[in-house]
Amino acid sequence: MAVASKTRTMLEGLVREGSFKWLLGRRSSFDEEFEEMGRSPSAQRNWIPELSPVANIVIRRCSKILGIPSSELQESFNAEAAESIKHPSRYARNLLEYCCFRTLALSIQVTGHLADKKFRRLTYDMMLAWEAPAAASQPVLNVDEDIAVGVEAFSRIASAVPIIANVIISENLFEVLTKSTGGRLQFSVYDKYLSGLDRAIRKMKTQSDSSLLSSVRSSKGEKILEVDGTVTTQPVLEHVGISTWPGRLVLTDHALHFEALRVVSYDRAKRYDLAGDLKQVVKPEMTGPWGTRLFDKAVSYKSISLSEPVVIEFPELKGHSRRDYWLAIIREILYVHSFINKYQIKGIERDEALSKAVLGILRVQAIQDVSSAIPLQCESLLMFNLCDQLPGGDLILETLANMSTFREMDQTNNSKGGVGMYSISALDMVSNLGFVFGTSSNNSNEAGLVVGEVTVGEMTSLERAVKESKNNYEKVVLAQATVDGVKVDGIDTNLAVMKELLFPMRELGNCILSLVYWDDPVKSFVFCLVFSYIICRGWLGYTFALMLIFIAIFMVLTRFCGQGPVDDVKVIAPPVLNTMEQLLAVQNAISQTEGYIQDGNIVLLKIRALLLCIFPQASDKFAVALLVTALILAFLPSKFIVLIVFLETFTRYSPPRKAITERWMRRLREWWFSIPAAPVALEREKEEKKRK
Repeated sequence: MAVASKTRTMLEGLVREGSFKWLLGRRSSFDEEFEEMGRSPSAQRNWIPELSPVANIVIRRCSKILGIPSSELQESFNAEAAESIKHPSRYARNLLEYCCFRTLALSIQVTGHLADKKFRRLTYDMMLAWEAPAAASQPVLNVDEDIAVGVEAFSRIASAVPIIANVIISENLFEVLTKSTGGRLQFSVYDKYLSGLDRAIRKMKTQSDSSLLSSVRSSKGEKILEVDGTVTTQPVLEHVGISTWPGRLVLTDHALHFEALRVVSYDRAKRYDLAGDLKQVVKPEMTGPWGTRLFDKAVSYKSISLSEPVVIEFPELKGHSRRDYWLAIIREILYVHSFINKYQIKGIERDEALSKAVLGILRVQAIQDVSSAIPLQCESLLMFNLCDQLPGGDLILETLANMSTFREMDQTNNSKGGVGMYSISALDMVSNLGFVFGTSSNNSNEAGLVVGEVTVGEMTSLERAVKESKNNYEKVVLAQATVDGVKVDGIDTNLAVMKELLFPMRELGNCILSLVYWDDPVKSFVFCLVFSYIICRGWLGYTFALMLIFIAIFMVLTRFCGQGPVDDVKVIAPPVLNTMEQLLAVQNAISQTEGYIQDGNIVLLKIRALLLCIFPQASDKFAVALLVTALILAFLPSKFIVLIVFLETFTRYSPPRKAITERWMRRLREWWFSIPAAPVALEREKEEKKRK
């Protein structure tokens, strides 16, 4: 009685004060529901004192949808949840999540729920309540602020409805939706996004029910996901060799189809498989008239089943956003099948993976409506594309593949038709939207896969893998920013930077050359003596290990002693060259490179001449040298071979050997120059005209 009285007093006080003026700054549906709760004795009895006012109202709406009083929902949560989830510090938010997940699982079974304003408002208000769930929670906004939610609330609630978001792409999706609202999601933007989703779903259903590719769909069971090239102002062109045909491009959940346009009809569709293991490669491509590479507006498809790559072009006046969209969705289907084939996923789990890819494509189509003026990176919104780019993305996919066992163990928790402690699955979402993929799909919760990616009060293994990958990605982004910041323009400037960076190595090289040429006989003699002793004792490996240890110790000391900012590399910039000087510098660099390549070819041709005995006298000497070297390697211990090579290298310019070395080097050069090069015959390949 005391609790009920206290609750009633609180309700009446809040009603008198204008309960939710802090929420919207004006009268809203929250105020009306709150006043109704204040007048209704049953509503007062169902008031949960641990929750904030906004959380109580959200749970009241959930109660009406489920047909279960709020008090019974709380009792069910207390009975099903583990003790760690019911800890007082987490109790309010976890209870709210439990009620939300159960309600969403039932709400998505209603046809056209995305078009329902009440459903949109409910999911958004769930996010508001998630940010301030407990009775002691402070209001998340001031009176004069527009109502908005943050990324954590969006990721938690939106990911529980797979068509809206999922665990892997939720943060990227939130970033796109809030580009113009300062990092907080407003209801107007969220409502527009859900409207776009509804339109995308209806469009995909229309395409699936149309007569497009009816023969293919009936034999292969493929589902049409996207169509392009039906509008004359936006053609699609197929390039095979030097042949080009306009036509219609169709993407299904298993392949890419192109139908060449004839006078009044389309040719039989060409099928480019995305599901089989055919070593397919899909990448951006440049096209142009008569084979020139001018316009970056095409996609290239290559596989072992084709004799040559096929290029699909998406002409547009400026940019290549249309091509980028198609490249991303084609790769998404290719990557999901690669995932299925790699982990040998079958049955319901295979349908679940395909459903995730389909829902990702629907989300991208919806976002294109919301942010048509903002350049969109489609890859960041498609989970299999994103996993291919993220560091540790393979670990995310491995975790996703391993979730099948976890789901099978937890099916018993969801046999009553309500998801309870878990969000719904993508397959269940797709089935309720009217799409059925695979023979194992079923609209029934008992037969289908109902366990999703989000668990009440806990971070799943998939969420942990995604979080770790995102943290690593942030490190990669920061590192790449430093790389972009130190890039300089101009060959001469880059050479100056490289010269400065290699200064320690150049100094070390000069020191070694000084020892080799015996500029200081005492130092060279001591060096040869010490290293000869090290080689004879077999300590060479220990010596290099000791050098690595010294480098590691230097790095550790620098880490702890040098905490200040890192000194910039000081580079003296070369004089600025005008355009003509830059062209001459490039020409000189090309000429030098050509000279190096020619010298390399001559060396290879002379070696070929030696091996083929074109010059028998030189070949005989070369064969004898190879035979002696082979005998030394076969019968002499490696320790002595290393010692001989070392002493030969570091004593050849010592005072006793210098004259003999110079004479032998002269004879070696004369012998090398006397060797003829093997002949080379250049033939021009005859270009055969390819059939159109």
